[in-house]
Amino acid sequence: MTGPGTPLTAPLDRAEKVLRAACGDRLRTRFPLAPLTTFRIGGPAALFLEPDSDADLAACHQAVADGDVPYAVLGKGSNVLVSDEGFRGLVIRLGRAFRWAARDGERLTAGGAMPLPALSGVALAHDLGGLEFGVAIPASVGGAVRMNAGAHASSVSEVVERVELYRLAVGEAESVPVERVGYRYRGSDLPEDGVVTAASFRLARADRAEIRARMDEARDWRRRTQPLAEANCGSVFKNPPGDHAARLIESLGAKGMAVGGASVSTKHANFIVAAPGARAADVVRLIREVQELVADRVGVRLDPEVHLVGNFDLTPLSAGPGDGGP
Repeated sequence: MTGPGTPLTAPLDRAEKVLRAACGDRLRTRFPLAPLTTFRIGGPAALFLEPDSDADLAACHQAVADGDVPYAVLGKGSNVLVSDEGFRGLVIRLGRAFRWAARDGERLTAGGAMPLPALSGVALAHDLGGLEFGVAIPASVGGAVRMNAGAHASSVSEVVERVELYRLAVGEAESVPVERVGYRYRGSDLPEDGVVTAASFRLARADRAEIRARMDEARDWRRRTQPLAEANCGSVFKNPPGDHAARLIESLGAKGMAVGGASVSTKHANFIVAAPGARAADVVRLIREVQELVADRVGVRLDPEVHLVGNFDLTPLSAGPGDGGP
């Protein structure tokens, strides 16, 4: 329950009662979110639940249906920054019941909580090619499908066949063929209230040794080029058309640029790393300063790829024309 001095507002109190009745002690309050993100910073969620069934998702719908309770969905937390004060609403992270995979010929279907690297391993075990790039992306299937995650000139949109959603606003399941997903670079038109509960992928038979070699190459590239030993959220900015955010940032000598405990990685210029004691506010201010530096010196406005959870000053992070901001 909430601690002394932190009473829930009336809508949150009502949502807590709905979820407590349906899910019992599995509903957590004032739940720390920092350990659930790769940045390892940020405050707690007022309410936190790991749904393990459609009934749990229906309870989440009942809790937020009136629109007075904000909600956010977490996957593996690799593309997320939680505000220092946390999130005064309901945070949903799909539970173990949504972590599964099944094969039907050259099709793989997986639950939204299945880690994408693990699904790449399942594909390898069945001699199916097309998901090798996923081994280098620390995301859940749900998060990867929603944001059209990609690496090594490949992306999820190239192999997704169908997406299964649970619509929190209306309390209904929906099956969306890839033609209606509206994929674009690092984004999609999936509805904001849609929790990705599963997705199917159309792959192709391939030689296992060749699949393994491509996966090993992706892993080695990640080890060589990314600051894996430091807390970070992955790529911070989307690549602008015809260029790379990392190249632009590095060309301006911004590697090592710091605000508080956050700094631009000296290993990869499109990564921000957080030292122990860093605050989310440090990261947001550094994102703003890098944006302004590149805009002033090169005339390019970099759009953030990281998704913000909680209260932030979004004005400096607003995206320019194109895909839109986080």
